[in-house]
Amino acid sequence: MPKTLRDEDLVRVDDHVYAVAGSNTNWVIVKDGDSCTLIDTGYPGDHDALLASLAAVGLGPEAVAAVLVTHAHNDHIGAAERLRVGHGVPVLMHEEEVPHARRDFLDQVTLGQVFARAWRPGVAAWAKHALAAGGKVPVPVLEPQAFPAPGALDLPGAPVPVHTPGHTRGHCAYLLPGSGILISGDSLVTGHPTTRVTGPQLLPAMFHHDRPAAERALAVLGELDADVLVPGHGPVHRGSVCEAAALARERAQRLW
Repeated sequence: MPKTLRDEDLVRVDDHVYAVAGSNTNWVIVKDGDSCTLIDTGYPGDHDALLASLAAVGLGPEAVAAVLVTHAHNDHIGAAERLRVGHGVPVLMHEEEVPHARRDFLDQVTLGQVFARAWRPGVAAWAKHALAAGGKVPVPVLEPQAFPAPGALDLPGAPVPVHTPGHTRGHCAYLLPGSGILISGDSLVTGHPTTRVTGPQLLPAMFHHDRPAAERALAVLGELDADVLVPGHGPVHRGSVCEAAALARERAQRLW
């Protein structure tokens, strides 16, 4: 089911950073003049909405300097290969995520795991929506690239990758040091249809490759100097990321 971009789906985080709500998943546009860095790309069914979000900030797909991948689940790389093939956009990620993006393996929640929890509030509705948005459509990135060097990337916003394994092996958050914004992917979220918890939290355990490692990654995020959190799921959170990570750690033991 293709996503249609609504006015309220595009949130201006600061003068150069925009968070966009897709099909229960967010992507981020970091604009610098007539170019931008795109962090994640939503589900396959979000492709048209992604192009519309770029147009809404005055850009076309050819203006994307690179796609940065937090992790290679379908709801985050849905349009990455189309941008790479159609517009020559490089798709960058942590070296441990490269084989995952190529689909040498798929480390993602299975239909069996979802069906076993379908009785829980929100799970069945979320699963139906995810499948309609392309959650099981093959979307490998055929030529993914590892970051060229440690530290800040030579891209709009100078994003700094922060390796936060647990959700997947090569999961990365991205710090924008000039603006104090952290794009956290699925290492720290603020909401999801499968949980009634609102505010900073981990996703439910079935979504993580290694749940204990995902909890440990919160300590890494808690050390970063950031006061705005743009998660992979849920609304933008303004306030200390250190405090947000601490709250998520406290809540982690109470989440299924």
